[in-house]
Amino acid sequence: MRFDLDDTLVNGILFYMENQDGEYLFDTQECQIINIENDEIDEDNSDRYISLPQWTTNDGYRLMEKFTLNLKNPLLRAELTAALNKNKGVFRSFKSALEQHPETEKKWLLFKEKKMKNEVIIWYNSMREEWGLQPVGSEPEDTASLVLEDFLFKQTEKYCFTAETAGGEEAGIIKAFLENNILYIHNLEVKPEYRSMGIGKTLLSKLLEKADERKLELLIDVPEETGFFSRSLLLENFKPCMQRFKRDKNI
Repeated sequence: MRFDLDDTLVNGILFYMENQDGEYLFDTQECQIINIENDEIDEDNSDRYISLPQWTTNDGYRLMEKFTLNLKNPLLRAELTAALNKNKGVFRSFKSALEQHPETEKKWLLFKEKKMKNEVIIWYNSMREEWGLQPVGSEPEDTASLVLEDFLFKQTEKYCFTAETAGGEEAGIIKAFLENNILYIHNLEVKPEYRSMGIGKTLLSKLLEKADERKLELLIDVPEETGFFSRSLLLENFKPCMQRFKRDKNI
């Protein structure tokens, strides 16, 4: 049942995820997508077929809504919001509105592609877990750099930076305090709906610039459930220096 996930397969899966005109399965033996109605299915070996990552019209709508919410340009944001609020033909109206703004249309297509590819990665990793294999990494954050243009990063205190949406909502924050010439990062948080956009990495970079100006050492504790962020820290030349153990008070 094992198979490799290459670009050709990913692009094929993305196409059929959005295709609402039929029901499709992935044939792990032939490594291809089949149409339940038109293609022959091996009834004696049904385990070879698995469902594609789920992607509904509601998922597509929420993605358009999220992209629109984070646009800086208020006129364009209002135009796309109006398209999303139509009683019918929402997807067509949204697409038509974007066609009048080529640069924003490009951002949208990249944003959409990255989000959908991440769904494919999650789908693939769920099977790798069953196979006893390590998960594969998510897509590089090249797309995120385009989306980040629609966030405002600002310094609110000496060692505190925030990320705000165009509507003024706080999307993320990093905060540190100075003690004995060491900068302790005690708060780094990105709201769930804005994760995987590179916001946390950008906030960290802003604080690092400040620390480098004063030649300060930095320390940060990374909770176990957010261990995935360790990779970004290692890329910024952080090194593990201790282990922290916690004992619950009720034990």
